[in-house]
Amino acid sequence: MDELSVNLAMLARDRTIERTLHRYCRGIDRMLPETVRSCFHDGAIDDHGDGPRDRDEFIAWVFPLLATYESTMHLIANVMIDAHDDVALAESYGIAHHRGLEGEPFEPRRNLITGFRFVDRFEQRGGRWAIAHRVATTEWSRIDDPADRWPIPDTIRRGTRDETDPLHWLVPEVTTR
Repeated sequence: MDELSVNLAMLARDRTIERTLHRYCRGIDRMLPETVRSCFHDGAIDDHGDGPRDRDEFIAWVFPLLATYESTMHLIANVMIDAHDDVALAESYGIAHHRGLEGEPFEPRRNLITGFRFVDRFEQRGGRWAIAHRVATTEWSRIDDPADRWPIPDTIRRGTRDETDPLHWLVPEVTTR
């Protein structure tokens, strides 16, 4: 393979891995369990700091937890990918915003901003790159006090975690979420 072909293959691999990371965040924040599931290989392990779970145990654990929040927003940055053949290490830094349910009493653990890292083992199986093992680390956390928030006026569209979100209706020709 010539140098250009090698570089293009590396760029395609890295872009596929980055899109998987972004798809994972979309699935978490928009409450799309099948999107999150698609980011992992069968038998994959996710360890969010309180012990390892297989992919399906993770899905069964995380979505009821996410339902206790009004919204979440996970932002991924500083993605570093190192690969060898069909295995890659992806380290991603992120910030996750969590907002408690509207109308519920304020609970600090339901209103927080957290700095985290995902350290992922990606594997290419059958031509498909996906997470085989994830370890999530918490780097820092702070309380997001509702008194410091600007109230979003009713006249401004808010994101939702269901089919009314523009993600689902703006471009109906695109069905992959």
